[in-house]
Amino acid sequence: MRRSVCSPFVDYSSTVPAGYPLAGCSSAEPASVSPTNSDSPPAVTIQKYEHAFHLVFWDLLKPNADRGSMLVKTILNRIQKFKGFVYTNVQFEDSSSRRIIVDIKPRRGSKGRCHKCMKRCSGYDHLEQRLFDFIPIWNIPVLFRYTLRRVKCPVHGVVVEFLPWAQGKSHLCNSFRVFLAQWGRLLSWQQVADRFHVSWDQVYCAIKSVVDWGLEHRDLEHVEAIGVDEISIGKGSSFATVVYQIDEHCRRLLWIGKDRKAKTLLRFFHEFGRERTEKIIAVCSDMWKPYLKVIAKKAVNAVNVLDRFHIMKMFNDALDKTRRQEVSRLEKDGFEPVLKNTRWLIAKRQENLTAQQRPRLKELLQYNLTSVRAYLLREDFQQFWEYVSPFWAEKFLKEWIRKAMLSKIEPIKKVARSLRKHSPLILNWFITRRQYSSGIVEAVNGCAKLTIRNAHGFRRFETMEYALYHRLGELPMPKSTHIFF
Repeated sequence: MRRSVCSPFVDYSSTVPAGYPLAGCSSAEPASVSPTNSDSPPAVTIQKYEHAFHLVFWDLLKPNADRGSMLVKTILNRIQKFKGFVYTNVQFEDSSSRRIIVDIKPRRGSKGRCHKCMKRCSGYDHLEQRLFDFIPIWNIPVLFRYTLRRVKCPVHGVVVEFLPWAQGKSHLCNSFRVFLAQWGRLLSWQQVADRFHVSWDQVYCAIKSVVDWGLEHRDLEHVEAIGVDEISIGKGSSFATVVYQIDEHCRRLLWIGKDRKAKTLLRFFHEFGRERTEKIIAVCSDMWKPYLKVIAKKAVNAVNVLDRFHIMKMFNDALDKTRRQEVSRLEKDGFEPVLKNTRWLIAKRQENLTAQQRPRLKELLQYNLTSVRAYLLREDFQQFWEYVSPFWAEKFLKEWIRKAMLSKIEPIKKVARSLRKHSPLILNWFITRRQYSSGIVEAVNGCAKLTIRNAHGFRRFETMEYALYHRLGELPMPKSTHIFF
């Protein structure tokens, strides 16, 4: 009798149609072929293939006395064993929807536990059988079937017993929750639901329970630098305030709140705690006044840094506004449109220009235009970031502001007034030795926006909150007997 290398102790050859080797297994003898055409595959129908698969798969489920064979019940006992309970019977239901049913019973002489105080109590009665979704095998659903007991607790009365594989009235096993939540970080929630034959609500409940557990068990004792920013969460003026940890050893989402008001950020510091707030040494933010007031009031030991990212963004906006105004003026006066299609040309740094853009910029700088003077002022300001000493950086900043105020370019003068107003916060970037930057915050913000876009938006703020915590929070996962990733 021919044997397959799928198992050295089990013979599968009787289940496979003649002349067709089992998929994934190599036969010890060559498969028989048709005498008329040796190159053509054997003419076996799909029904025979399915029949062969059923027989092979049933060999994993039925009791087998052959030495070395592995049963589903044996696998479950090795990776998912529950104290006080035993796996009794495993059935493969080949109906319209294939599934595997695993029966669970209490171990003989074992008492149930009260789900409130976890004390073992005497039994009271039994409830109806329930099915619990477990991790699928070969994309075939696996369900635990168990008859729940009610126990008589001396403290809480008659209650349903504690189940180590599920929580409350949920039909999802704890391991399946973690499994779905880990896939939810890689795919959209609807894709996870479609792949593993569950509903979107079940995926959401799985991620919600994992995030709640992670928020309760995460470590917040070593947060020294945070970044504060806002993120658009819908059409119009719908924003949320986000707070990130931007330490070198850890970058993650710490908190998210609805709206971008002073009360919103005050709520973060209240939940974060006074002791943890006193340990913060640096806060990166933009020039939004409500944020600056709250940071100055609450983070008294921290240095508030207005860094290069937001300042240069303000410069680029002023430069583009100047260019657009001058384009309209030149077109109105009938001059040659030399500034047309130059938005990105003058927005780039010179070292980032392409080979085709360099000659175009050189030609443009020969014109005596307001946009050209604004561009040269911006490039002159780039020297500010090369300083190391806060003293010399402050001296350069004052001199540049004086030149900008004499330029008679209103958008640039507006930038100069803003820099003069926030100069102490800007110079903090040098005090922190240029270690912290809001560029990190904007990078994580990009990931947050991508999460929202991949989900095509969220109807409720709570759902979006769980999605961002799950994707960007670096939360710990509940302990499981088996590691899936």
